Amino acid sequence: MRNKLPLLAACVLTSMLLTTGCKKAEYKFSRGMANTLEIVRLGEMRRSIEQTALFGSAPMAYHTGTIGGLNRSLARTGIGVYEIITAPFPSYDPIFTDYLSPQPAFPDNYKPNLLEDSLFATDTNLGFSGGDTQPLIPGSRFHIFDTH
Repeated sequence: MRNKLPLLAACVLTSMLLTTGCKKAEYKFSRGMANTLEIVRLGEMRRSIEQTALFGSAPMAYHTGTIGGLNRSLARTGIGVYEIITAPFPSYDPIFTDYLSPQPAFPDNYKPNLLEDSLFATDTNLGFSGGDTQPLIPGSRFHIFDTH
């Protein structure tokens, strides 16, 4: 006679995962993806350099800001990996919010808008739309038809 306990445990676990609802797990997973890609985006790095130059020592902004920004970028990436792995399981609230904000960080001199493409823009009858030309390169904040 076979032991039915492992099959019963697998069925109970599957039913718990499928009946808990996906809304909060979806937000946790997307927040984890955004945080994991911080190491590529380097928003914390740019913000840290900017804040160090404004409120700290301007000659040391690139050195001190880079080290602080790298620290925050690595912390945000680690939190993102943790949130991706634990997305199906409660608790769905953001963690370490006393050190990092739940939303991705941007320098104060740049606030992202919606992309100016045919999905969001209403000027498609002109045959072209605008948008950030190179949003990851500092100083390239050029918008065509910035209407938002």
